[in-house]
Amino acid sequence: MKTMNPVQIEIIRNALVSSAEEMSVTIWRTSRSSVVREILDYSTCVFDANGQSVAQAARMPVHLNSMASCLEDLIDHHIPIEDWHEGDVVITNDPYSGGQHLPDILTFRPVFVDSQRIAIAGILVHHLDVGGGAAGSYYAEATEIFQEGLCIPPLKIVEGGKRNEAVVKMLLANSRQPENVGGDFASQLAALETGARSLEKIGQRYGADQLADACQRIQAGSEAQTRAIFAEIPNGTWEFEDFVDDDGIETDRCLRIHARLTVQDDSIEIDLSGSSDQAKGPVNCTLNMTRSAVICGALMSIGREVPANAGCYRPISVVAPPGSVVNANHPAPVANRMAVGHRVVNAVMGAFAQAVPERVPASYYGVSYAYALNVFNADGSRQIYFDLECGGWGGHPEGDGASGFSCGFHNISNTPVEMIENDVPVTFLRYGLIPDSGGAGKFRGGLGLVREFRLDAPAGNFAANLDRFKVAPYGLQGGEPGRTGSLILLRAGSDAEKLLASKVADLSMSAGDIVRIETSGGGGHGEPDLRDEAAILNDREQGYTT
Repeated sequence: MKTMNPVQIEIIRNALVSSAEEMSVTIWRTSRSSVVREILDYSTCVFDANGQSVAQAARMPVHLNSMASCLEDLIDHHIPIEDWHEGDVVITNDPYSGGQHLPDILTFRPVFVDSQRIAIAGILVHHLDVGGGAAGSYYAEATEIFQEGLCIPPLKIVEGGKRNEAVVKMLLANSRQPENVGGDFASQLAALETGARSLEKIGQRYGADQLADACQRIQAGSEAQTRAIFAEIPNGTWEFEDFVDDDGIETDRCLRIHARLTVQDDSIEIDLSGSSDQAKGPVNCTLNMTRSAVICGALMSIGREVPANAGCYRPISVVAPPGSVVNANHPAPVANRMAVGHRVVNAVMGAFAQAVPERVPASYYGVSYAYALNVFNADGSRQIYFDLECGGWGGHPEGDGASGFSCGFHNISNTPVEMIENDVPVTFLRYGLIPDSGGAGKFRGGLGLVREFRLDAPAGNFAANLDRFKVAPYGLQGGEPGRTGSLILLRAGSDAEKLLASKVADLSMSAGDIVRIETSGGGGHGEPDLRDEAAILNDREQGYTT
């Protein structure tokens, strides 16, 4: 086998990334629901022949950092790699088999050249509804995963090119919106086909052995870069903690997320042993989800670009006791796992801020503002409006935080209100930035968002899985916390505003009722007295502050 030079390795790396991006574009162009088409709540990844991630599209770290662990679990405990054949597609959404939560359906397809496996294409798609106690499968009062929707154990949804229609029918029969879920699932399988064809071309060009060698060297390169960055941090131990408002069931109890960062030469350990016991409500994380959050927090803190693949993960170890909110035991509910997941990211970054204060920003908004409206139309039909919202980012050592911006852990996209109004009988009354919501500091935190809509159908049920209503995003270096969020209901014909809790399971709505969601701002960085006078004046002129 001819030894490849670094330029050739980089060409192959970019070709593999292009394969992941081709899958991503296929889903974007062919999907049906707004959660996939507009929010872009999906991720695509390429794995080597042994199931180690080697390339990914620029989508969602919460997915991408965990897909390799899911694939490893499938191979080790459910379907051995030697049983993966050409034309097969393996599927699962089981959080306790490496998944995230039940709406996130993972599919993996092995790719062969000359009867030799050369890669595995993987796709995770958030599907609009897979059953459970609330529309969108975010049931805020769930106390067991059985209440959250249909669980698909690891199995072959396609075997030898033949789709298992019985399983597909079972999935659609458990969805409140089968036409959308069916369309998105077809898109998911089509994207796997696109990825497989693209990877076959790469394998045919370079051969299985050279491609395998290239994958190993790509991963080794990312590992070496990550270790070199960690080696710049002095050896030591730092601790930080943040809190989740509540689990939606025991609303008087905050949940503690405690991160203990230990840097030893070129590797790090994040010990979450000080975190709360697993919760009754659906905010729990499985270990795979928690590892994803830790990796995201660590890589965001180092402030360097490293090609994302399995090599990045190797210098990072995670300690998370079973039975805790960061490593829940089955059958704990997990639908709103992002409430804890975001806080793990916040806590990890807070620990890094003590080790490398010149690199780390103050807290971002730190929650996926997920909500769903089950609409009952006059003709008897039903629709689901599901959306995610973001907030402000923390000020950082070199500037102000971004306002109303999604990146990092969930990295979603904005859904245009015009698109929603075209699909669902709602009218948006307000959508914009909230003045004074960013924490004050030498560098101001970014602003949160307000989104207000009116139900125009005869009736509906509203559900929300939010946070940061009680515990504000923290500031750093003397910066002030960002403003907390809120959820407000205005009944038709009334001016009285009703403050709702952050977690809502099943709120009945009628035509003309209005819901207002206000998201949290980012924390400030540095003493507010040190802020430049010109920046203060500009904030007032732009309406960022009053």
